[in-house]
Amino acid sequence: MHRHDGDNPDRPSVRAYDLILRHIHDADTVEIYLPTALTRMEPGPPPQVESGPPAGESTLTKQVGRVAVASAAALAFGELVSFGQTIALARLLSPAEVGIFAAGTVLTMLLTTFVEGGLRSGLVQRETELADTAETVFRASLVNGLAMTVGALAAAPLIGMIFHNRTIGMIAATTSGFLLIFALTNVPEGLLQRDFSVKRRIIVGPAVSVSFAVVSVALAVCGFGVWSMVIGSYASYVVWVVTVWWLARWRPGRGRASFRLWRELARYGSPVVVNMLGARVQSTVEAAVVGRGLSSAALGHYRYGQRIAQIPVRFIVEVGAFSLFPAFARIAEERDPERMEAAYLRAIRLTTVGAAALSGLIIALGEPAVVVVFGERWREAGALMVAMAGLGLGKAWMSVSEEAIKGVGRTKLLNWQTATEIVLGIGLLLVLVKYYGLIGVGLATSGTMLVVAALVTTLARSAMGIPLLALVRAVGPPLPAAALALAATWYLEHQVLQADSRPILLAIGVLILDTVAFTVIYLLVLSVLAPDVVRGFARLAARLAPRRRRNDADGTAIPRNAEPGPSRETN
Repeated sequence: MHRHDGDNPDRPSVRAYDLILRHIHDADTVEIYLPTALTRMEPGPPPQVESGPPAGESTLTKQVGRVAVASAAALAFGELVSFGQTIALARLLSPAEVGIFAAGTVLTMLLTTFVEGGLRSGLVQRETELADTAETVFRASLVNGLAMTVGALAAAPLIGMIFHNRTIGMIAATTSGFLLIFALTNVPEGLLQRDFSVKRRIIVGPAVSVSFAVVSVALAVCGFGVWSMVIGSYASYVVWVVTVWWLARWRPGRGRASFRLWRELARYGSPVVVNMLGARVQSTVEAAVVGRGLSSAALGHYRYGQRIAQIPVRFIVEVGAFSLFPAFARIAEERDPERMEAAYLRAIRLTTVGAAALSGLIIALGEPAVVVVFGERWREAGALMVAMAGLGLGKAWMSVSEEAIKGVGRTKLLNWQTATEIVLGIGLLLVLVKYYGLIGVGLATSGTMLVVAALVTTLARSAMGIPLLALVRAVGPPLPAAALALAATWYLEHQVLQADSRPILLAIGVLILDTVAFTVIYLLVLSVLAPDVVRGFARLAARLAPRRRRNDADGTAIPRNAEPGPSRETN
């Protein structure tokens, strides 16, 4: 069985994290937010951190930098594939067909929350009886997955009746099998997350993206219509299961499941389930209101507008959340409030730097960019994406704060988030869609996300005892910088350049020029308001620059055990 050393407080992953966190404390750089900075290192004596960079620390920094680049490149590759597939399907399928798929899978997406049941979070957070815990989670997940699959299949005709579309009901029935396949990912995903697995990021995400893109686009070209997305989704789920089981090297039957462990895991994970359920319920209600109250085409615009708006967000949220939860959990075990505060403030500051810029770019360039890339018939999706620009900033804050709350074991605080998200989200949706139609849906999403993010951040700050002024200093500077860059870029694009009125090649060049202008203005203002952040990024870029030629000239090669790559005992 795959060896897990969660019972060992001196395991290499924690020692490496300690070194990196202290290095960040001195250099104020961004490695805390990269999962590769938390990768398990080869066993060896604990590195000594002293004044001045010892050889061991220098080697570790180089290794972390190289693996970080590989991981970020893999994520970028997966997103590029996904974005290319989105463009291809937008050209091959109509908004109505995309909307039918979104409506048909709405119940399946809702029920995945119950399949996971918060058990994965409990597995990641737990430090004892890991073999028995993994076996317990595996068996409970299978039971949950089977029950939810049967329930989704039985409810499929009702979904068709709600949307007044028989095809939607058929898709709901066909995609119910997603739930049972998803149940098989729970244990390996949890084990890989608790081990800070970089291979999971490098291999699984791109493989899933490529499998869906190849299958769905090929079938859409052949005229399968909406069913190309259904079959492509099944292909990606199968690839997901195969790759995570291969990487985790875990097999059932090596531990003993127990009802006691299930109760402990359920007690810890139930607020997490309720929290995830709140977001799923809100999404389900949004899809039902748009699909039934407006049209299937409007639901297609909603699906793609949301999909595009979330592409840049995933670079921030997925990269961070995967490592922040287990990292915060390890720090919380040591009962070091100052260290937790420093880690949290750095993480939320860096997410704000990225999310504020992305939200500003979406507002300034979202609609013309969608028209240029996807075609004129998707203009409404571009306008919706602009209305949903608050999603990025809100999701970034919420992600970091959620992981901190889970890490310190205060998961019951998430119930406040769930209640607010459901009540405010549905309330704003029903009011704004009546007056503003599809744009009202985007405004309701942005408003809800920002309010809930502020609430969760307040709860996390309270749980960790972080002063309000320290939090304001962390998240404040990027906001005015993004606002100034947004105003200048919006005027440049909408009043002068107007990319969506030009031939496609010239239009793409104009959008690139707009993006460069935004970036330059943003960094210039940020260098005035928060010069330490800009210096930190500059130092990181300098460390990640290729140095092999200099190493060869000096005769100082990197030791073999410092090179990132497969290990018999680590992922």
